[in-house]
Amino acid sequence: MTPAQTDISFILRRQGGLISRRSHPELAGAIDGLLRRGDLVSVLPGVYAAPDVADAPITRARASQLWEPDSVLTHHSAAQLTFWPAIRVTQVHCAAPSRRARRAGFVISRRHIPADLVVECRGLRCTAPALTALDLTDLLGGEAIDVLLRSRHATLDHLHDAWRATSRRPGNARRGQFVLDSRDNPWSPPERKAHALLRAAGITGWKGNFPVHVCGHMYYIDIAFPEVRLAIEIDGREFHADAIAFEKDRWRQNDLINAGWRVLRFTARMIEEAPELVIAVILDALAG
Repeated sequence: MTPAQTDISFILRRQGGLISRRSHPELAGAIDGLLRRGDLVSVLPGVYAAPDVADAPITRARASQLWEPDSVLTHHSAAQLTFWPAIRVTQVHCAAPSRRARRAGFVISRRHIPADLVVECRGLRCTAPALTALDLTDLLGGEAIDVLLRSRHATLDHLHDAWRATSRRPGNARRGQFVLDSRDNPWSPPERKAHALLRAAGITGWKGNFPVHVCGHMYYIDIAFPEVRLAIEIDGREFHADAIAFEKDRWRQNDLINAGWRVLRFTARMIEEAPELVIAVILDALAG
């Protein structure tokens, strides 16, 4: 191994398998040699990676900021790093203020992100969670906002602030509608639908994901009528995915009942397929 190749190997280890030609012009010849041999591959113009890590989303995310230090990760890439670790990243989205490039695995937009809506996570610049969720509504609808609110990495006020700070963007009226539809703090798509049902039926006096401290625990009731101590629990499709979650929920319900709450349970399918019956059951409970 030549001295230049040794230097490149050190840089690759230090930078997660990446090297930038612009940062190391003195190694340009050695980089070209490794490219010809297949020991490096091009990820973005002037940015190269070791072949075994080149396709990893985190490598591509880091490559975008070696290519353009002022770029900011957005959409799925930012969400995975900040508030939604389980989201699948198939393309790295980033915003660059003055540069563009077309590469497989990347969606690069020419866009300025306000400085107060940029955060750093794992050494990478990302859109703040509220703006990330707003961006994702273009692709995922209200689910991104639900996940954000459930994660408690941002609040409705943060969403409103991010929406106002980017008010001139095309499509922002639609994003604003998602924020408005989230005004009662839904944490899942079934909860969002249940909130819409309650509003359409003119039912008031309820709060979404209402915090209560009972039996030494803090619980968040999906939909609560605090004045009459009626709790509405919405079970999504992923509900009871494992035995521990099933048993934990039974303890939670017992604690609520012992603290004087009545509990009604509905599934996502019930809300979707029998909305009138759901409302009728809730009205009966409120009248009781």
